[in-house]
Amino acid sequence: MESHHIGMLGFVVLLGLIGLRVPIAFALTLVGLGGLVILSGPDATFALLASQMYSSVANNTLSAVPLFLLMGYFAYHAGLTRACFDTARLWLARLPGGLAIATVAGCALFGACAGSGVAAAGAMGRVSIPEMLRYGYDRKLACGSIAAAATLAVLIPPSIVMVVYAILTEVSIGRLLLAGYIPGVLSALILMAMIMYRCSRDPSLAPPVPIKITWSDRLRSLKDIWGITLLIGLVLGGIYTGFVTATEAAAIGALGAFILMMLAKQLTRATFRDSMLETARTTGMIFLLLVGASIFTGFMAISGVPQVLAEVIVEGKYSMWTVLLIICLAYLFLGMFLDSISMMLLTLPVLLPVLKGLDVNLIWFGIIVVKLVEIGCITPPFGITVYVVKGVVGNSVPLEDIFRGIWWFLAMEILTLVILIMFPAISTILPDTMLGKG
Repeated sequence: MESHHIGMLGFVVLLGLIGLRVPIAFALTLVGLGGLVILSGPDATFALLASQMYSSVANNTLSAVPLFLLMGYFAYHAGLTRACFDTARLWLARLPGGLAIATVAGCALFGACAGSGVAAAGAMGRVSIPEMLRYGYDRKLACGSIAAAATLAVLIPPSIVMVVYAILTEVSIGRLLLAGYIPGVLSALILMAMIMYRCSRDPSLAPPVPIKITWSDRLRSLKDIWGITLLIGLVLGGIYTGFVTATEAAAIGALGAFILMMLAKQLTRATFRDSMLETARTTGMIFLLLVGASIFTGFMAISGVPQVLAEVIVEGKYSMWTVLLIICLAYLFLGMFLDSISMMLLTLPVLLPVLKGLDVNLIWFGIIVVKLVEIGCITPPFGITVYVVKGVVGNSVPLEDIFRGIWWFLAMEILTLVILIMFPAISTILPDTMLGKG
């Protein structure tokens, strides 16, 4: 059996282990180790592991992961979640489906300091869903809007998924973060437009909110979001000016969120401990995945599967668009079962040589991948943010209703994906303008 056949067999075994619910980090490690032992022998394998396991996480840029996570947890405890929704509610409540539209706007704002769709779903869901249900909103619309809008935190920087992608593909984290802003705003606007259209056609989905809102109320509400505006300015402005790297911007953002928590008088032993523990848990999970992925990547490289796949595509003269369509379909399928980081760790080691052979812009492709894994966050039967929303609402809304509520949002996400594919400049214009063409 040739080495690339062993690599393909290993990939099948990996999918089988994932199907048996073996944690992805352990599945990657087991298959990678087994394949390396078969191809290189035990002595060479364990000699490789001595350096590989350390070098896979001994990367200075990886420190951005816990820092962005910490920034999000501090911002949540500082009360920025409530401020985002309340301000958006005052400005948008009079529109058809105004509270659901405000939920999307609030998630977009909070996503700019959360970095995690799961965190955004939990934080915003506790604030916005009870408010919508109290005013008689359709349960499916209320829960679907938060499950879908929370995924904007994956696309709107800072994004943990973007940091991991940048490290795996060795592209600039700063450029990739800047590339996410316009697609993120576009995604939010498309979701808002869909909600307004549906609610104007069927007012029973979202009865008018019977409260009087004046312009003075709206203008006063802007002072409540100065903190999140400052955080966004610190992160984006620092990267844009070149004064700090993306990792340093993450550190500044975390410090800024900590100060805001202090100013809001929410800094207690409990909130500080919870923020640190949640950051440590999530960081540990991500690092364990990266170690497993590095071992699996070594196995794939030695087996020659990526090179064989690249040769097949070159010899078959498949166009970039055909390859991209296949990749999109594969990600949409994997999104039904895997979380975002696991999908990237599973596929990028195989796809990267193919993409480089087709001369694909990896910044643009990174936005496409992030959008695809964002869609995976609401795709049944896995749909991680759907289950987070279910945890928020408890038994008051059946899981089936939440999944029914996301179909319109899922269609809009796919529409946005098509737009981003057809018009690459949407993703590349900001980093190219601010940092020059790279």
